[in-house]
Amino acid sequence: MEKVLVLDFGGQYDQLIARRVRELGVYAEIIAYNRITPQEIASAGYAGVILTGGPNSVYDPTSPHFDPTLLTLGIPVLGICYGCQLLAWMAGGTVQSAGAVSEYGKVTFTAGKSAIFGGIPKQSVCWMSHTDYISTPPQSFSVVAVTENCPCAAIADEQRKLYGVQFHPEVTHTAYGKQILHNFIFSVCGCAGTWTAERFTASAIERYKRELAGKNVLCALSGGVDSSVAAVLLHRAVGDRLTCVFVDHGFLRKDEGDLVEKMFRERFQIPIRRVNAKQRFLTALRGVTEPEQKRKIIGREFIRVFEEEAAKIGHVHVLVQGTIYPDVVESGKGDAATIKSHHNVGGLPDVIRFDEIAEPLRDLFKDEVRAVGLELGIPSDMVWRQPFPGPGLAIRMIGEITEEKLSILQEADAIFRDEIVAAGLEKEANQYFAVLTNTKTVGVMGDARTYGYTVALRAVSTDDFMTADWSRLPYDVLAKASGRITAEVQGVSRVVYDITSKPPATVEWE
Repeated sequence: MEKVLVLDFGGQYDQLIARRVRELGVYAEIIAYNRITPQEIASAGYAGVILTGGPNSVYDPTSPHFDPTLLTLGIPVLGICYGCQLLAWMAGGTVQSAGAVSEYGKVTFTAGKSAIFGGIPKQSVCWMSHTDYISTPPQSFSVVAVTENCPCAAIADEQRKLYGVQFHPEVTHTAYGKQILHNFIFSVCGCAGTWTAERFTASAIERYKRELAGKNVLCALSGGVDSSVAAVLLHRAVGDRLTCVFVDHGFLRKDEGDLVEKMFRERFQIPIRRVNAKQRFLTALRGVTEPEQKRKIIGREFIRVFEEEAAKIGHVHVLVQGTIYPDVVESGKGDAATIKSHHNVGGLPDVIRFDEIAEPLRDLFKDEVRAVGLELGIPSDMVWRQPFPGPGLAIRMIGEITEEKLSILQEADAIFRDEIVAAGLEKEANQYFAVLTNTKTVGVMGDARTYGYTVALRAVSTDDFMTADWSRLPYDVLAKASGRITAEVQGVSRVVYDITSKPPATVEWE
């Protein structure tokens, strides 16, 4: 299988770079810079190497560096942002602080002749984010792009197939970024683009047939897209040795527990054990208000319930989870910062009673998971369901979790989702839901004073869930949802709409 290595130097966009490469039909594998050697890279058969961005200055002795032997392997290399500066540094160039001419945001660059700039205009817009710049390019390199303030916006050693771009081609703000990556992957690396959802699915099934032969498997089923795809994939691999356990922690959307149970029994014919554990989770969370603590407790209780169910059916060797790439990067990876612990990653206790954990979708992005789901024959309405976090409504409820607040949130959320669907906007926003804030405000109903909760509505558009923009929903849809929530849901006196993108916010409130 042809593959490209994304060598991670601690930037937040390593996952996005990998995703862009995969969109081109080439498998991209992310490995931290300090977990692989040039010799291992050479023997692994990579078609190319991409050096990612990072938060450091390459001339700082404590910053992440790499063995310059990489440049002698004959494998094409593309450095991006910090990776571009590191490439220049390894090859003998100099890097220094840009000072007052640092560049952030959209910048026009002028491209020269280079294999990576084939098919793009001489001038176009790129996305810059740097405080340092290459002041002297390495001796064997040519400057192949400049901006008004950056004399080395891109460098190239065409003979050795070594390239560096100071900007970020992986983000949509760079007008011809995809074309630049396309040129590197196909024109420079010589890839054929044969990695598809069909091949991944077939390969994963065969892999787990081998690795899990003779082992009993327990799938942690939430009913969301990720865990559902993981369940069907593993069922294809191990058949009756898979048991799906659906823990209804009580924090699901309105009527969702019944929907999930019916779907797996009738559509997929996969045995499912439903555990109604609402009171257990409410008890464990009593008095807890801090978001990370909520996640840790829910993760711990989830595992304990699975262990108890496993004990009822005999020895279970493997726990299956629907972890995907964005879960991993936000939970902290390599030198990247931990933004929040995801249920499937940082929410697990240190000690569990299973021999191993299998995460068949851990290296996939959401769109890739959906493609695999369709390849497995899962109905499209299930595949295109909204993402739903493992902790559920518990992290859409600010402050302490109570049955009263849970009931309010379930009803408000159901109304908002109903109005989105009624307006035909379910494909316009990739995720939409209600949040119950911990703020109470004065209202008036029927000439009487009320003092109720404030509900926040949230809708975002995204293609990767690494970044997201708030959805510009029509005012009349928001007005109808607000009117229904305040009229039909007792205990709510005010509705607001969240217009914050990611970053600086996350999609979820907690």
